[in-house]
Amino acid sequence: MRIVIIEDERITADELAGTITELEPNAEIMAILSSVKSAIAYFDSHEVPDLIFCDVQLGDGLSFEIFKATKITAPVIFCTAYDEYALHAFKTNGIDYILKPSTSQTIADALNKYRTLRQTLGGEKRRYDELLELLTNRDSAAKSTSILVYHQEKILPVKLEEIALFYIAHEMTFLFTFSSVKYSVNKKMEELERLGGNGFFRVNRQYLVNRKAVADVSRYFLRKLSVNLTTPFKEKILVSKERTPLFLNWLETK
Repeated sequence: MRIVIIEDERITADELAGTITELEPNAEIMAILSSVKSAIAYFDSHEVPDLIFCDVQLGDGLSFEIFKATKITAPVIFCTAYDEYALHAFKTNGIDYILKPSTSQTIADALNKYRTLRQTLGGEKRRYDELLELLTNRDSAAKSTSILVYHQEKILPVKLEEIALFYIAHEMTFLFTFSSVKYSVNKKMEELERLGGNGFFRVNRQYLVNRKAVADVSRYFLRKLSVNLTTPFKEKILVSKERTPLFLNWLETK
């Protein structure tokens, strides 16, 4: 098993390499890369490994930029201290998402997951990217296109394309449409985030915004961003500095 580690903390990288080789004695650590730039250069000139262990936040940016800049079909196990990138990770060749500090058991579980996928891949002779798509994406026909809301004594379907944003207020969840209508929603924000897919972005714990509702973005204090919507909404919507790189990356895919 040929493995590449992408991690900007050398001690962490060495510890991870040691754990992997203890659990998988036949594993070969092909390279330990410490930045987005060095990883892009490496994959442009080297053979793709069997598996990649990758941190999310590197010194020169988010590791997702590596997979945008290069054609990598190898599965990726992401290791990070932040749980907010999980959804994006599973759309970027991710097969597992380990929160730091990792343990020998979490690494072993991730390797077992890789082996299971590899066996399935070999048995059915499918390419990895085809299998990954089956595992991480729902069939488009099966995706929800509407959200049920409660209005007076009625239950109404509201199409996702008509929703500008979801938000939490007074411990309740609401949606706000492009026509400035508000409804309460009997779903948690995490479920709405999953249903909305890549068309929506969780800018912070309170707001989940439709890409089509973003008119523009302006700088705010302490490296935060303020999101200006195409529809009137009285509350200020801020993107935290931690989520800013991922938010801007999401906007670029528009």
